[in-house]
Amino acid sequence: MIDLGLAQKPRPCLVLSIEFLDHERAVVTYVPRTTHLRQTRFEVAHTARGFDPGAFDAQGIGSVPVVKLMRRRGVVETAVVQQVEATVKQWLRLP
Repeated sequence: MIDLGLAQKPRPCLVLSIEFLDHERAVVTYVPRTTHLRQTRFEVAHTARGFDPGAFDAQGIGSVPVVKLMRRRGVVETAVVQQVEATVKQWLRLP
């Protein structure tokens, strides 16, 4: 999990992949973490020390250049990552 610097306030996100397009640029695919829960089937609950209760929102998936990453915030449990991946597949209607 990392902080993503796209807005005035850094936002915690789960990095799903880093794709190296060439030797000069890398793109990161992420799922944002939110504390404003809407109780949708596309949210994966997440609790961790140092964070308010929240969820990863598969509907907010995005990609940015790696230079937008600010700092590493920690490691997410494997079971949560697998659930986030399954929820992203569901959102994107992938097999």
